[in-house]
Amino acid sequence: MGKYSYEFKKKVVQDYQDGKGGFINLANKYGIPNKCIVQKWVSVYEEFGDEGLIRSRKNKVYTFEFKMHVVELYLTTEISYRHLALSVGITNAPMITRWVNDYRIAGPDALKTKRKGRRRKVDKPKVPSEETLNTDAEYTKQLEEENLKLRIENAYLKELRRLRLEEETLQKEQRESSTASEETSD
Repeated sequence: MGKYSYEFKKKVVQDYQDGKGGFINLANKYGIPNKCIVQKWVSVYEEFGDEGLIRSRKNKVYTFEFKMHVVELYLTTEISYRHLALSVGITNAPMITRWVNDYRIAGPDALKTKRKGRRRKVDKPKVPSEETLNTDAEYTKQLEEENLKLRIENAYLKELRRLRLEEETLQKEQRESSTASEETSD
């Protein structure tokens, strides 16, 4: 909801708290399309104060464990998204809705943070860590095993070709000797 300023939201909330009208009355008075918007502003203000009404310009990153905790809370209790968001300190309840839907569709892996943007062309770490060294050692071992398999396969194919050539040479010699013996017998 980027179309309402902080000052406007604060004025509507103050009018509600001063008893100048209910959610529906204030929504009609200020031209807000839905009473739920006013209701949300009031509850967010009551929970977080002025910071709840200020639109955040930076995206907060939540950990996988936190997301799983929130999803499990929603699935195990009969609490609404909005009340759950307020209880865990999130001002954006639809975010929890998205987490729950993603979890239902793809399981826990859907809640893990995904890398954004384009992959780097050169993907070399500046300082190799112990974990990187282990994966490099595993990768090297896999390459050595694959290299060995390819050498064995290459040797097998060379031997097979040699045997086939020997067989063809023997058959050719036998044909030549049989045609030579036929010529001498005539």
